[in-house]
Amino acid sequence: MEGVSTRRVLLAEPRGYCAGVDRAVVAVERALEHYDETVYVRHEIVHNKFVVDRLRKQGAVFVTEVDEVPEGSLVIFSAHGISPRVREMAAARNLRTIDATCPLVTKVHKEAVRFAKEDYDILLVGHTGHEEVEGTAGEAPDHTRIVNSPDDVDDIEVRDPSKVVWLSQTTLSVDETMETVDRLRTRFPLLSSPPSDDICYATQNRQVAVKKIAPDSDLVLVVGSSNSSNSVRLMEVAKEAGASAAHRIDDVAELRDEWFEGVETVGVTSGASVPEVLVEELLATLAERGYGDVVPVRTATEDLMFSLPRELRQDMKAKGEKDRRTRPSQRAADACNDGVA
Repeated sequence: MEGVSTRRVLLAEPRGYCAGVDRAVVAVERALEHYDETVYVRHEIVHNKFVVDRLRKQGAVFVTEVDEVPEGSLVIFSAHGISPRVREMAAARNLRTIDATCPLVTKVHKEAVRFAKEDYDILLVGHTGHEEVEGTAGEAPDHTRIVNSPDDVDDIEVRDPSKVVWLSQTTLSVDETMETVDRLRTRFPLLSSPPSDDICYATQNRQVAVKKIAPDSDLVLVVGSSNSSNSVRLMEVAKEAGASAAHRIDDVAELRDEWFEGVETVGVTSGASVPEVLVEELLATLAERGYGDVVPVRTATEDLMFSLPRELRQDMKAKGEKDRRTRPSQRAADACNDGVA
């Protein structure tokens, strides 16, 4: 019918916070509430500008390295993980530490330690300079070689082609990682694999969801910061999966009018370190532009919740405090009930 708008939004589900990010962010929030002292955080607790700025306003002090933290103070390690060297530096300064490393990253660290003890050469698929990669490689620096892309494979030399294993950064594109692994396996036919997939469930789920909406989208908008590996990968995956265009934005201030020329369907998703409030803000702005019809597209349901870091749990328990979080499924049910009311 003439005059009827067909503009719509395809909203990817799942999107946004994963269990590891939720655990790390809440750890800083609870520490700020619980401890009557300055709470320092080494590096950004998660890779999201909005989250870091919010925690900074609440009182968290972010530092680049532990030597910036006054001796004897409290410091939280970010979700991306740290190397043994950082732990040693913290101990030398008598720092009290809370380790908010994502348990899925810790799993990769343990794999690196195990394979190094068995004298394997470890080929770590990931991005040089990323905090997670630095932490994992730091567990076995003499055994680890970082492989940034398939193009690196031909230059790799190993001591014994029969004792080589690949591990990976948890936030990579699944497709690109397997392309690299296939190249590695061609070069090293006896290449061993990690006991279980290193790329985290949330990264994979968000990539599957964006692949679902991309072919039907004239434009895909990924909410996430530029230093968020999984957010950048989502934008790349959207393009590869058939989106006519895809852009990553920190927030609605970065939207550009020219992106919407001739666009009928906008796909929306967000990286694993992005709070839902930023997506809600985007949806409201899109509605103002005429994209008020929001169609959720679900490809998986997540209900995982990690316990808060042990050190924080123990201190909270001593004061009779509890973890006040609820599982994602319960939060969704509460929201639904609130809507009915």
